Amino acid sequence: MSIVTTLFFIWGFITSLNDILIPHLKSIFALNYAEVMLVQFAFFSAYAIFGLPSGFLVERIGYQRTMVVGLIAMALGAILFVPAAEAPSFPLFLAALIVLAAGITMLQVAANPYVTFLGPPQTASSRLNLTQAFNSLGTVLAPLFGAWLILGEAPKVIKNLKALSPAALHSYRVAQAATVKLPYVSITVVLVLLGLLIALYKFPRLDITRDFRPVHPGHADSLWNYRHLVLGAIGIFVYVGAEVSIGSFLTNYFNQPEIGGFSLEKAALLVPYYWGGAMIGRFVGSVLLQRMKTGPVLGICAIVAGCLVITSMLSFGPFAVWTILLVGLFNSIMFPSIFTLAIAELGPLTGKASGLLCVAIVGGAVIPELQGLLADKIGIHHAFILPVLCYVFIAYYGFRGSKIVLPG
Repeated sequence: MSIVTTLFFIWGFITSLNDILIPHLKSIFALNYAEVMLVQFAFFSAYAIFGLPSGFLVERIGYQRTMVVGLIAMALGAILFVPAAEAPSFPLFLAALIVLAAGITMLQVAANPYVTFLGPPQTASSRLNLTQAFNSLGTVLAPLFGAWLILGEAPKVIKNLKALSPAALHSYRVAQAATVKLPYVSITVVLVLLGLLIALYKFPRLDITRDFRPVHPGHADSLWNYRHLVLGAIGIFVYVGAEVSIGSFLTNYFNQPEIGGFSLEKAALLVPYYWGGAMIGRFVGSVLLQRMKTGPVLGICAIVAGCLVITSMLSFGPFAVWTILLVGLFNSIMFPSIFTLAIAELGPLTGKASGLLCVAIVGGAVIPELQGLLADKIGIHHAFILPVLCYVFIAYYGFRGSKIVLPG
């Protein structure tokens, strides 16, 4: 459990570091919101591409070996940031992010169900919330790390890049992009060492088709016959999309004169409060969900999160800042709760179901990109209406959609 929890921390750290890359790359390449949200589109598209193949990989080589392969892929993606920075090239940064996210997809597909199996199914949601709390610890530390090493060390942002000569523009971009090298080389080293540790550690053997319940006769080969799984995949799609959209826009949101008026570096230092709320909520949730039903708790959290986003949209100044940051607290239990509700009682289909749910994480690619388009059209302040719609569906899933209806 401790070893696997380390994986949750590392992929949370790397995922949250994108929130620092977004304003940094936006200034380097003079991108608009829709263009810079290609960072999240590239990263989370990998889940759609590699999710189901990762599920088959788990069935073929098991949980432990899939984790090792995932860490190797992540290390390759991290080291690709060096040539991307030397070029410097935005498409190369996107390619590196896709490789990095492919490795994280393998970890997610293997580690999430593995944790649910390490104990009775009744407390699976509690265990997954606990490990996801350490994932949130990574998301808290990454913006601090990135603000210091990436934004803090970057040369002063030049507002009018068109005024520079081609040679001066290239030199400026090389100097700006160079600040990502040290963080991602360090991450590469950590990933390689962690891969060796996982490969050498003797994991307890678990049957990858261990049943929570025998699958309904005649439907063992079809995921689509299970309503709670299909709706759960939609729930994962909109949840990840909402969480990533909000996190991705926070730095630029707080930079707005009517909201916070902070510099990008100071605005980035507020982002850990958003992820910190998720961390605290998951530790609390791991205790509460041992005593309370997961579905209603999920529904209530979704309603509160949606109301907080609406409040921030309708306000200005510090109140708008802190209401949007507080959303992180109520996001906390959503992913592990939706995941455990969706795979409940799937028996030998659990591995493939995990792959399907990880494909649904592609919501983190689609919804931020849509919010970027909205922000360019109606402004960053009002573009947060999109996450609100996501929370409406999550509330429905918690109260009604997660109820298990047997096929046939």
